[in-house]
Amino acid sequence: MSDVRVTVQRDSEREERVVTTGTTAADLFQGERSVVAARVAGELKDLAYELADGDAVEPVEITSEDGLNILRHSTAHVMAQAVQELFPEAKLGIGPPIKDGFYYDFDVETPFHPDDLKRIEKKMQEIQKRGQKFARRAVSDDAAREELADEPYKLELIGLKGSAADAAEGASAEVGAGQLSIYDNLDAKTGELCWKDLCRGPHLPSTRAIPAFKLMRSAAAYWRGSEKNPQLQRIYGTAWPTKDELKAYLDFLAEAEKRDHRKLGAELDLFSIPEELGSGLAVFHPKGGVVRRVMEDYSRKRHEESEYEFVNTPHISKEKLFETSGHLPNYADAMFPPLEFDGQSYRLKAMNCPMHNLIFKARGRSYRELPLRLFEFGTVYRFEKSGVVHGLTRARGFTQDDSHIYCTKEQMADELDSLLTFVLDLLRDYGLNDFELELSTRDESDKFIGEDAEWEEATEALRQAAEKQGLPLVPDPGGAAYYGPKISVQAKDAIGRSWQMSTVQVDFQQPKRFGLEYTAADGSKQQPVMIHRALFGSIERFFAVLLEHYAGAFPAWLAPVQATGIPIGDAHVPYLEEFAAEARKKGLRIEVDSSADRMQKKIRNAQKSKVPYMIIAGDEDVAHGAVSFRYRDGSQKNGIPRDEAIAEILDVVERRVQV
Repeated sequence: MSDVRVTVQRDSEREERVVTTGTTAADLFQGERSVVAARVAGELKDLAYELADGDAVEPVEITSEDGLNILRHSTAHVMAQAVQELFPEAKLGIGPPIKDGFYYDFDVETPFHPDDLKRIEKKMQEIQKRGQKFARRAVSDDAAREELADEPYKLELIGLKGSAADAAEGASAEVGAGQLSIYDNLDAKTGELCWKDLCRGPHLPSTRAIPAFKLMRSAAAYWRGSEKNPQLQRIYGTAWPTKDELKAYLDFLAEAEKRDHRKLGAELDLFSIPEELGSGLAVFHPKGGVVRRVMEDYSRKRHEESEYEFVNTPHISKEKLFETSGHLPNYADAMFPPLEFDGQSYRLKAMNCPMHNLIFKARGRSYRELPLRLFEFGTVYRFEKSGVVHGLTRARGFTQDDSHIYCTKEQMADELDSLLTFVLDLLRDYGLNDFELELSTRDESDKFIGEDAEWEEATEALRQAAEKQGLPLVPDPGGAAYYGPKISVQAKDAIGRSWQMSTVQVDFQQPKRFGLEYTAADGSKQQPVMIHRALFGSIERFFAVLLEHYAGAFPAWLAPVQATGIPIGDAHVPYLEEFAAEARKKGLRIEVDSSADRMQKKIRNAQKSKVPYMIIAGDEDVAHGAVSFRYRDGSQKNGIPRDEAIAEILDVVERRVQV
């Protein structure tokens, strides 16, 4: 047997090895149970891959991003095998790994029932214990068609081949531009074929290498995401490297469910999404309206202090405006269909920037006016597909706190620097403190407009501004808007979830398309730089994020009701009404529970409403001109003079701290 020279790469360390012909990646990492695949010359391979002379090999551990995807995709195969063993008539769709789990789509006559999922999970456990081997086979297109003749959706993917990834989400896990491959699940003892699927791989060595999994739910999903195609049944699951990690994830989901803004919105009487209005269109109730108004008022105050000028624009425009801006050719799928009247086409506004450009263009501008910072709470409408609409976080009608800054190129760097600082400071005021920044740039797609040099200049300006913040900066190639690169602020909430918050975009294209110009100091006409900035993203979405971040227990400055007066007896109601009147004069939001309920029930009601302060008064309090505080955690402070009690609440509101 001849020698094969390979290089083992671990982080920055390189080790040269000499092995014999036929040595596999599994042999190279024998005894390392956490290694589930190998990266050879940058390409992921099964551990069964036979090493070739000159190979540079890197171990892929199950806890890495690639390792987790391999674990989850392997588990998706086991689920599909279990489904077809229990439901032989089921036809296979696509089964890719996704964030924190996997799914697989099936064409079945009857939608899956929760009891079906229990049976499928039990069958998966049986398959996992059998230790079936995942074995890769390269096949020709014709051979794949012959083997999968009874799987119409797989045949369609084979026909699409190189373009399948673009035509169907998740298809890249099965079909690439190169040679097709099928993965066989083989009996560990006899080598007999148990099941097979079209797949690019790689996979775990065997089903026994799947440590922990659980099926979560089923849902309807259109084949290739189009409502024109058949509706399939999608089963979602999750898989983790250890049972402890699975348990931690399930505990996290349970906590996230408690914090679901849709659930809390109903329980706390904050907002609703009436069926009569339509999906993705919310109405705010009085208490939700208070929170929203306080959010907007504080934001407005901070913008005024930073010399922003407030504008207002209509909700509808002639279609041609969005052709000029470039949105219609690049963004039409996200806009509502045109409205026809007076012989012209109109569109509901999907973004505010074209109208702000018209404000800039309404008269001549001088360099002395720049930077010009326009700001609007502008309601926009986007035609989100019904499958992605989700409460307030993905809506069809929402209000952006939208700003567009027009400046000279010389002012751009300082403006971006101060803008990012302003954005992060304001988010911190609302109680978010854990950030990273994402830099979205262009790729080779033809959706991006403008010259390469303009993009390079805009991208570098954003990069330098981001680096000054001292926060992690994550690249996002291809994620830019069609007109320019952007920085997105990613904020983590109280349970560690990351939310995209503010965005800052540099745009050389729209000023050019609208013919925007200002008179420079030398009398020449120059084109301004346009900076797009949404701080909350949308007020509705930010409202939802804060609601989940605080689990409904807003800090006092944001709480719809900051204190509830609870009398020990009916005779103490007038005293608390006097106290509440004094507090309201100071700007506090206080209610008195004068219902016929017993005191303990009033306390429970206030706790359910997540009110920051319960103000309790009895004979002793009245006699001494005092009140007692009961806090959310059940602790109590008694005998506080009325003036001191109001001062404490005012102080907490002023400092925007949690109690």
